Amino acid sequence: MTNSLVSIQIIPKTKNGEDVIPYVDEAIQIIQKAGVKYKVSPLETTMEGELSELFRIIEQMNKRMIEMGSKNVISQVKILYQPTGITMGDLTEKYDG
Repeated sequence: MTNSLVSIQIIPKTKNGEDVIPYVDEAIQIIQKAGVKYKVSPLETTMEGELSELFRIIEQMNKRMIEMGSKNVISQVKILYQPTGITMGDLTEKYDG
């Protein structure tokens, strides 16, 4: 059962102020490879799954930003934890076309 929704905006500090989009693309690929349900929005990506698994994904994303050359990384995270279960659709289905 899915017990969490986690939204993340990852902001890597690049060495020479280069474009962060390739870094963000890499972070999204990590989410894709993890196999969790997710939705990319203009300013953040929301994942659906078990809280501990989603935290591991965030850790991988941050480590990868450093491997790619970032000096540091800011991760702005929002968490909805509901042990009885929660999905993105529970919150948004009335707005979906």
